[in-house]
Amino acid sequence: MNKEMTKKELDIVYFISFCIEQYKVHISASGAEVMDLFDKYGVTEYLFENFEVLHTESHV
Repeated sequence: MNKEMTKKELDIVYFISFCIEQYKVHISASGAEVMDLFDKYGVTEYLFENFEVLHTESHV
């Protein structure tokens, strides 16, 4: 079954990938290393669950 993502789901995915990229540059790590850290500490879930509030913040 092929389920297309909703606009909101896509927005959340783009937001999380943006956070990964920004943090990757900040700590000079690979994307895989950042994903491991995010998974270990529940950051991805936190970003997903709090998207509505967090995506309005500046990246600086």
